[in-house]
Amino acid sequence: MPQETWTAVDAYFNELLVEEDDALRAAVADADAERLPAIHVAPNQGKLLNLLARIRGARTVLEIGTLAGYSTIWLARALPGDGRVVTLEVDEQCAAVAAANVARAGLGHLVDIRLGKALDTLPRLVQEGAGPFDLVFLDADKPSNPDYLEWALKLTRPGSVIVADNVVREGAVTEADSSDPRVQGVRRFTELIAAHPRLTATTLQTVGEKGYDGFTLALVTD
Repeated sequence: MPQETWTAVDAYFNELLVEEDDALRAAVADADAERLPAIHVAPNQGKLLNLLARIRGARTVLEIGTLAGYSTIWLARALPGDGRVVTLEVDEQCAAVAAANVARAGLGHLVDIRLGKALDTLPRLVQEGAGPFDLVFLDADKPSNPDYLEWALKLTRPGSVIVADNVVREGAVTEADSSDPRVQGVRRFTELIAAHPRLTATTLQTVGEKGYDGFTLALVTD
């Protein structure tokens, strides 16, 4: 199937099922205006994150990779009034755009944007006793996914959900000898999940306006 078909199908279902309002559209527009990478989740994927958080009954969410705050808005809208999203972003420009987008959506009181390398920020969250988080969304640099998983397990509890985006890499994840560190990061991440006694998981391939990729969904069981 061509990309045009995938995009058209996304548009059909999004029009009927996905409530992308002015705040979400403005978040994307601001990201474009600031020439940030167009790698935010698609509207239906944002809605999926929102539904997963609501199904879980999440009160606390950890997001690794804020970008312009598009997925952050979807996640924050799933939380109760006293909930909290802690979102980690390494790029100062992205963090500033995200803060403005979250504030415009009226969610600033729910969202804590932490600027800096996630592998520096995550140990501080543990030291602060910031967890446990009910849902963790991994959407940052893929070579670090194995490390992010290790810290996510320190910051979650039985019943917590871990979602990792962009794990199929247009099928390149099957290439054991790939020289792409993103592919190797995803492969190691998946192998760690498969062997971990506290996790049960699955991965789904996706096609749509963002092309061919997929996500991993893991449940912390113990």
